[in-house]
Amino acid sequence: MLDYQAPSQLLKDKVILVTGAGDGIGKAAAITYAKHGATIILLGRTTKKLEAVYDYIEKQHYPQAAIVPLNLDGAAEHDYIELANTIESEFGHLDGILHNASLLGDRAPIATYDPTLFEQVMRVNVTSQLMLNQALLPLLQKAENASIIFTTSGVGRKAKANWGAYAVSKFATEAMMQLFSSELAELSPSIRTNAINPGATRTNMRANAYPDEDPNTLPTADDIMPIYLYLMGKDSLAVNGQSLDAQ
Repeated sequence: MLDYQAPSQLLKDKVILVTGAGDGIGKAAAITYAKHGATIILLGRTTKKLEAVYDYIEKQHYPQAAIVPLNLDGAAEHDYIELANTIESEFGHLDGILHNASLLGDRAPIATYDPTLFEQVMRVNVTSQLMLNQALLPLLQKAENASIIFTTSGVGRKAKANWGAYAVSKFATEAMMQLFSSELAELSPSIRTNAINPGATRTNMRANAYPDEDPNTLPTADDIMPIYLYLMGKDSLAVNGQSLDAQ
């Protein structure tokens, strides 16, 4: 999958929601999916960044995107229901979700970790994903086949000192992916659920986590897109419940 060559119209007529679409990996994925024919719903908390991605997609003459400004930290159940209603009225179905938005939190010992920040990280990285899936599941079930992709991390498989709430949230993400994949296999076999570990990538979050690291030594978000295309497209229809590495 790391050298996967996607057909140019792999995602033609697909409707895909990308969270954290204004920057980093989310921005790269949104543009890459649009380039391959998808209509992208850009979800993020900073409207200006979403508008920049929207404008780029427009200039490239890719399918027209949609913008959904939403702060996952403060979103309530009615916000997710409203999002689902909007998608249903505008598009009628949903073919994929890329759960990309995440908070790093503090790089600090768990024994002294700020409980308020811990709850915030878990809200954005875990609870929002649950609520999004619950609200959007009926729309995913209307698609011929649909893909849910979670974003995991190496510290979500083996915790490392001082990764705090982020590591806990990514362990929870792995569990949520496994639960959805096994349960939907019975309920809605047309929906597959997997996770991607991007690895060390040249993003703002990585720079915050490793301030002394030279970002030029890392692959860009665009460099790791093959696996994002693979899991969202038809060539991965038989792949379910897998946690895969992007590099």
